[in-house]
Amino acid sequence: MKLQPDQSDVQTISGYGPGWIGVGQEKITHNVILSSRGERLPWAASFEELGPGDFARIAALGVAVVIFGSGQRIRFPKPAWLAPLASARVGIETMDTAAACRTYNVLAQEGRDVAVALLLVPPA
Repeated sequence: MKLQPDQSDVQTISGYGPGWIGVGQEKITHNVILSSRGERLPWAASFEELGPGDFARIAALGVAVVIFGSGQRIRFPKPAWLAPLASARVGIETMDTAAACRTYNVLAQEGRDVAVALLLVPPA
């Protein structure tokens, strides 16, 4: 799906599909963390390999809220994984990756200090 965000100075997602997202003209096909401040970092290998260290990496960004896109279906992270975010007082919302892309764009364009952590699961 192609997204047409309003003109903005923040990093937004321009499109998404199974196994990819677009940021501007770039197509990203690996799991990634994006922030409204412009950070773009590779992320965990898969949902099954996630752990507290992966969420500590997000907490270190110092954002106010994190949107976790768990793939094609909603999969909630274990509470122990979220401990670094809780101790940093960072909010987190979990949704499927498509919804996470849309939500991130809305919050980023509102000027919110937000990051999105996306699992980009390729089609079967």
